[in-house]
Amino acid sequence: MRIALCNEVIAPMPFPKQCEYAAKLGYDGLEIALHTLSEEPHRLGNAQIAAARAAAQDVGVTITGLHWLLLKPVGLSISTRDDAVRKRTVEVMLALVDQCAELGGRYLVHGSPQQRRIDAGDTRAAALARARECFGAIAERAEKAGVIYCIEPLAADQTPLINTLEEAASMVEAIGSRAVRSMLDCSAAGRMETAPLAALVDRWLPAGMIAHVQVNDRNRRGPGQGEQRFAPLLAALVRHGYAGDIAVEPFDYVPDGPGAAARAIGYVRGILEALQER
Repeated sequence: MRIALCNEVIAPMPFPKQCEYAAKLGYDGLEIALHTLSEEPHRLGNAQIAAARAAAQDVGVTITGLHWLLLKPVGLSISTRDDAVRKRTVEVMLALVDQCAELGGRYLVHGSPQQRRIDAGDTRAAALARARECFGAIAERAEKAGVIYCIEPLAADQTPLINTLEEAASMVEAIGSRAVRSMLDCSAAGRMETAPLAALVDRWLPAGMIAHVQVNDRNRRGPGQGEQRFAPLLAALVRHGYAGDIAVEPFDYVPDGPGAAARAIGYVRGILEALQER
């Protein structure tokens, strides 16, 4: 398992400094929200992509994947009734798939809650059907690029569409592509799922649904800064031979971004080391 830091946690730093800081803390890589690098992230040029890869490689970390995919450019949606907006959204998603591969990443996390809401007067079923069409439209490109496109279940206070792993699994099964899977966000799961994190791993990892894990507390702080305990989760991942990535993704940075990043890596590494000694 590689441990990555979601780069918006330290986004005030220039990207090369983000890479350097993550490496010094002991992270294996950075999971990138591309809007932190460009106002038009889907239009990153070859030179920008090469520079980002070089910045990571120079300090011995990797770019593990992408997340927060549709924040920019503004106005995107996978569920709107506006055909033109959905077409533009799919074009952005396809570009991001290619960029993830070019950056050396192996997964994309599709959270983007504001871009999968239900239009006024629309039905949930119709919005879900349009979202499924958008996810299905990028499946072949993801397969060819050799990346996994992960549909992220999020809490109901963020989006009304796809709130549990079971709902995400239904979407994945309907699409039927090995390149479209789901993932586990611990904060969202802590608020939406009835089963503990370890039990979710026991159920959904062998079923091939969990292709990525983001660790954060239900209080939206870093792992170890709230009520959730992560040792059972990490033990379950080890027990099942999980070989994917774990990304640290707090939203409430305590005491600040760099401090939250430092605390989280020590907490997660400590648990993993204890598990290895058993």
